[in-house]
Amino acid sequence: MPITLASIKKNLDCQLGRKIMLTAQTGRKRKTERKGILRETYPSVFVVDLDQDENAFERVSYSYTDVLTQSVEIQFFNEESCEYA
Repeated sequence: MPITLASIKKNLDCQLGRKIMLTAQTGRKRKTERKGILRETYPSVFVVDLDQDENAFERVSYSYTDVLTQSVEIQFFNEESCEYA
């Protein structure tokens, strides 16, 4: 995984429109998994449109710092194998 904020943003810019699974640390020994589509990237944050079947709200945003500090883990959907990698 990229090790600078700029390289994380650049990597996500190349993945716009792809299915994504986010694993976020929500507290002590707790994690939340969310699936959706990477929609937009901004200078400090990226936005994911969530699957409405699994989530009560439409969108979620995270900062690139969350990815850098591993508070959020990202997996992209592989169309060929039909699984997240």
